[in-house]
Amino acid sequence: MAIQKNITIDGIEVSFKASAAVPRLYRLKFGRDIYKDFAALQKSVSEGDDNKSSLNIESLEVFENIGYIMAKHAQPDVVPDSPDEWLEGFNTFSIYEILPQLIELWGLNTATQVESKKNIARLTAR
Repeated sequence: MAIQKNITIDGIEVSFKASAAVPRLYRLKFGRDIYKDFAALQKSVSEGDDNKSSLNIESLEVFENIGYIMAKHAQPDVVPDSPDEWLEGFNTFSIYEILPQLIELWGLNTATQVESKKNIARLTAR
């Protein structure tokens, strides 16, 4: 089951979608594992300071790529085909304001998947 959330970025309401398809879409587009990238990104942000950017370039790129995939997944006909084109639609914004909301959305999605597996196991055990 997919979960969708609107997040305001630079005064623009952007739809993001999390589902079981996101890791595959991310892997196909960027050739990387979203679970590893998300974990490393969360660690980098938790060690960072809201008042100054201490994230390395790779962490920023991972954030942009994850945001892009989740936005493209929500609105495939609206979001451009490249992260660069998508990012051109915004002025500068704080990763520290947006990332926690994406993490929350991803967490809600994975919690829903775990709950679904429990329900399936319970039904097949009968």
